[in-house]
Amino acid sequence: MNDAPFDRVKIGLLSVSDRASAGVYEDKGIPALKDWLSRALKNPIEWDARVIPDEQDGIAHALRELVDVAHCHLVLTTGGTGPAPRDVTPEATLAVADKPMPGFGEQMRQISLRFVPTAILSRQVAVIRKSTLIINLPGQPKSIAETLSGLPEVPGIFAAVPYCVDLIGGPYLETDESVCKAFRPKSAKR
Repeated sequence: MNDAPFDRVKIGLLSVSDRASAGVYEDKGIPALKDWLSRALKNPIEWDARVIPDEQDGIAHALRELVDVAHCHLVLTTGGTGPAPRDVTPEATLAVADKPMPGFGEQMRQISLRFVPTAILSRQVAVIRKSTLIINLPGQPKSIAETLSGLPEVPGIFAAVPYCVDLIGGPYLETDESVCKAFRPKSAKR
């Protein structure tokens, strides 16, 4: 193991909600993400968090800014992934993508199906833009934690995030194994 300090990581958090962005209610997605990631990662984290309405052009613009201008290594969105007419986060995410990463969405639905049959209505996607991984997560804090952590019988998606970030040229992410054990092949471990 390398004794050097952990790499700094910049994480963009984007909560997509008409009502939270208008101040009708308090956003719960970003606090849930910060809480989980702060426990899961050993790396020092710099946050860029935003709450915006369900508008496809606005979501795409925010994603481009988080990647191209703010230079986030990882961007996580929450909300706007259902079948309702205003749910356009997946469309905005795909519009800014260089490469789709369909396994993340497939795994999130597998986890959520253990809890609710309506998980098949979820349309979360993950993509790579430049050297940044962007993942759409559910909107509910409990669902966010379940999809990131997984269940005893179904691995969470975050186990694959550090190695994916390695492969696209990002910082080396170290996880606290009591929260999430990252998977890397032996040849990729420091």
